[in-house]
Amino acid sequence: MLNVGKIEEGFVLDHIKAGKSLELYDHLHLDKLDCTVAIIKNARSDKMGKKDILKVECDIDMLDLDILGFLDHNITVNVIKNGEIVEKKELVLPKEIRNVIHCHNPRCITSIEQGLPQIFFLADEQKEIYRCKYCEEKYAERRNRRAK
Repeated sequence: MLNVGKIEEGFVLDHIKAGKSLELYDHLHLDKLDCTVAIIKNARSDKMGKKDILKVECDIDMLDLDILGFLDHNITVNVIKNGEIVEKKELVLPKEIRNVIHCHNPRCITSIEQGLPQIFFLADEQKEIYRCKYCEEKYAERRNRRAK
């Protein structure tokens, strides 16, 4: 059995869909932080069968909960202080996301003006549909990504 030691200060991202931890690592820019990160892939889970876990030894304020909520709002975020879980944060779908996904509409202003931020708003919370702020193009990859 694999044993990864506990962390003293930081956060643990649990219940990550198996195989998605590296995608989260990239989107959260954990490579840019000067902290310890443990990536556990394909851990056994009674609830999910298999899951990934990220353990990060740094301040929780370094984590962008909006990006995390967009990528997978079912992830459990455990805040660790003095080696103990002191808080569990609930993730929600953010109302707006910036520079995480890109509009694929070739007629969108973001295709022409490269300096504009890529901004999407939550158009339908039930169906988890995001639309481009500028042209209202639907972000189509979201549902397909979850099914993989």
